[in-house]
Amino acid sequence: MTSSRNALSILYVDDDPDLVALVKTYLERDSTDVRCTVTTETSPTAALERIRASDSEFDCVISDYNMPEMNGVEFLEAVREHDPELPLLLFSGEETNDVAAEIVRAGLTDYLRKGMGTDQYTMLIRRVEHAVEGGGQFDPDAETELDGVGVVGADEHFQTADDTYASFYGYDSTDVEGKHWTELHPEEEVEHIRTHVLPVVRSGGEWSGRSRGLRADGSTFTESKMVTALDDGRLLIAVSEIEG
Repeated sequence: MTSSRNALSILYVDDDPDLVALVKTYLERDSTDVRCTVTTETSPTAALERIRASDSEFDCVISDYNMPEMNGVEFLEAVREHDPELPLLLFSGEETNDVAAEIVRAGLTDYLRKGMGTDQYTMLIRRVEHAVEGGGQFDPDAETELDGVGVVGADEHFQTADDTYASFYGYDSTDVEGKHWTELHPEEEVEHIRTHVLPVVRSGGEWSGRSRGLRADGSTFTESKMVTALDDGRLLIAVSEIEG
């Protein structure tokens, strides 16, 4: 897979040719922090043929949801069958809650809802970089040893955290209690969790995968995390630190 320091090879699939051209223009512009080369297709069938004919040509695949022939989740599931390790993003106008269950079942890496203005393309490239570097993947069947446990209340503040959980972030357990969960993640990860993780969990799903934690000293680390909703609306979070 291509390093994020080099140009990322992206396949973007959308049946709207105008949007395809626009996304390609924005992702390939010189002003972005991440250099990209974008290949486009307006047909998911043609895109599948291209992927199956290539040998690790792409670092990431992005797809719309509402398309003829097959929807975006069906397309990305087919891609997953061909290459289980390839990062897959859904870039769609669908409400997150409406497609959350499908996203979980398909094992997609990320979901970003289409919006107005150019900020959405900046966010899209951040999500691509995040996915290629191995962060934030939907993986509800991940079997990881999770050492620390915390509980976040309906007000999004920690009600409790054990000593192990707190230690990963450089705190004592009493220091974590009362903190807003966003204080334990860098800004870009907070956005990712709000738009990608929480809607799935709050619709009855469970999210497992990797994310970035923020320590008390300002440093960050990669964490393996499981988030699930309790019956009373609180969130149970289990986490461990991934070395390297």
